Amino acid sequence: MKRGRFLVWLRRTHAWTGLWGAALGLLFGVSGVLLNHRSEMKIPLAAQHETKQTLSPPVPSLASPEVLEAWLRQELKLPDAKSRVQKKPEGPVPWGGGKVIQPENWRITLIAPNRSVTAEYWKGDAQTHIEQKEANAWATLANFHKGSGMSNFWILLTDTLAGGLLVLAITGTLLWSRLHGTRLLAAGLIGTTVTAAAVLMLTTLSLS
Repeated sequence: MKRGRFLVWLRRTHAWTGLWGAALGLLFGVSGVLLNHRSEMKIPLAAQHETKQTLSPPVPSLASPEVLEAWLRQELKLPDAKSRVQKKPEGPVPWGGGKVIQPENWRITLIAPNRSVTAEYWKGDAQTHIEQKEANAWATLANFHKGSGMSNFWILLTDTLAGGLLVLAITGTLLWSRLHGTRLLAAGLIGTTVTAAAVLMLTTLSLS
C-alpha cells in the first residue's frame, strides 16, 4: 500500500510539473525557434526602431551618474529597467599633434524587454545625448527568451523551468522503475554515468 500510494503521488507530481513546464516551454520554444533561424530563414519579424534626441537635464541631476540615471528613469518612464553605468575620468587625449584634456564622460544604459536607452553626457555640458531603440512584438519576445532587461522575478521564474525538468527526470525515472530494485539500480548506474561524463566534459572545457 505504501508503495502504491507513493507511485500515485509520483504520477500527480509528474503530471502537474509537466503542465507548468509545458506553459513555460511554449514561450521559450517559440522564441527559441525565432532566434535559431532568424538568419538562415531570413525572418524579418524581430526589428528595432532607433531614434536619437538631445535632452537638457536640470542642473541638480548632473551631480553624479547615479542622480542622472534616476532622472532619466523618471523622464523616460523606465522605472524598472536594468541599468549599466560607465564613468570615464578626465584625462589627456591626442589632438592635432598635441594633447587636450578631455572632460569626464558618463554613459548610462537602461534596458527593458521592449526598449533600451543609452545616454551619454560630458561633464560641464548642459545637454545629454540620448539614443533609444524600441523593439517590436517579436523582438520583445526574443528579449524575454534571453532575459534581456528582465527583473530578478523573471530570472527566478525561469529557474522554475530548470527545476521542473529535474523533477520530471527524477519522477519519470522512479515511475519507470516502479520502485523495483533491479530497475532502480539500472537507473542509478545510468544516471551516475551520465552525470560523471557531463562533469568531466565541463571540467575539460573550463581547463582548455
